[in-house]
Amino acid sequence: MMAYAIVRGATMVDTETADTAEWQARAKGLLKAELKRRNVTYAQLAERLAAIGVKDTEPNIRNKIARGGFTAVFLLQVMTAIGAREIRLD
Repeated sequence: MMAYAIVRGATMVDTETADTAEWQARAKGLLKAELKRRNVTYAQLAERLAAIGVKDTEPNIRNKIARGGFTAVFLLQVMTAIGAREIRLD
């Protein structure tokens, strides 16, 4: 299946890629905001994840969040580890 292209400025953009990048940015922003709200660093997050049985390194966590392309499982693990009980999408 071929994605349609749109023009942004003078550049052709694959809509599938553009849409994915926007969703990844939104996911990244959501997680970073939740961590900031709770004053949790990446090092602390690695410790909290380990406490619930999720082994991951601080650099790996930082990279996952920076990309925004993490799994729903990772999102749920992080939210559980930091004690978040709800997610606001607006």
